[in-house]
Amino acid sequence: MGQVQLLICSLKVSYFSGSSSVAAMKKVVQQLRLEAGLNRVKVSQAAADLKQFCLQNAQHDPLITGVSSSTNPFRPQKVCSFL
Repeated sequence: MGQVQLLICSLKVSYFSGSSSVAAMKKVVQQLRLEAGLNRVKVSQAAADLKQFCLQNAQHDPLITGVSSSTNPFRPQKVCSFL
């Protein structure tokens, strides 16, 4: 992992030129430190959590349970005619 970051940093160093390269590299280092400090979640754990959330909230999902015709604002309007 360290070799990959070193390669990325060296590529970015060669990309930047002049006096702005030091400031740019400081931003790169700051971003790498920020990303290194993030807690990672395994994809399998995230998928399991998402599945559990969906199952717990399925009864409130109108796409699953449907919407009653009396509360549906998109239902076809009835024709009103005066004689």
